Amino acid sequence: MTHLLLLEDDESLVLGLEFSLQAEGYKVTHVGTVEACKQALATDDFDMAILDVTLPDGNGYEVCSYIRDSSDMPIIFLTAMDDEVNVVLGLDIGADDYLTKPFRVRELLSRIRAVLRRKIQKQEGTLLKSGNITLDVNRALLKKEDKEIPLSAQEYRLLLIFMNHPEKILSRDEIFEKLMEEGGEFFEDNTLSVYIKRLREKIERDVSRPDYIITLRGLGYRWDRRVIRE
Repeated sequence: MTHLLLLEDDESLVLGLEFSLQAEGYKVTHVGTVEACKQALATDDFDMAILDVTLPDGNGYEVCSYIRDSSDMPIIFLTAMDDEVNVVLGLDIGADDYLTKPFRVRELLSRIRAVLRRKIQKQEGTLLKSGNITLDVNRALLKKEDKEIPLSAQEYRLLLIFMNHPEKILSRDEIFEKLMEEGGEFFEDNTLSVYIKRLREKIERDVSRPDYIITLRGLGYRWDRRVIRE
């Protein structure tokens, strides 16, 4: 069972969060101060830390740095401070994601799944190979026959979704959901077709007869090649 450490001093928020996280199958340990958080880290093992920033005896940035001194455990910040300086600071000191209050519980659950999934992918391997293309997940770098192919952030996320689900039909709704989980911006339904067209232009030999991203009318899309992870 995935064990989450929740550092949050707002008891009214904690009540709902604990219920929702436990309902999703997570084990949750809640603490309300920096000191209690450090004690919990010293006595138990956790798979992820969810940290508030403003706390009675310090701040979440301090805890994040404390964790990063000895662990690569995934960290998500929950905070009311949404200005760019604080967001950048949180990410620069080692956080994996940053969610501002108020937030929807479903969004937090999606972020948790995405961050945990990235950790598993990193442990399993960082190179995804399929046909004549290679995607370096750590560097977000695509190569086709050893030639680097530039990708926009959204094109990279879309390609990663396809290559992580090879030979499986993905509906448009599933793709939208996975893009949101990976932190992608929301866009209209017809925009997905535009991104897929752009991606095909970069990876396919013949866009009119694609080898990789196949359209299945009325069903969605399928990555039609085997993917090897190294």
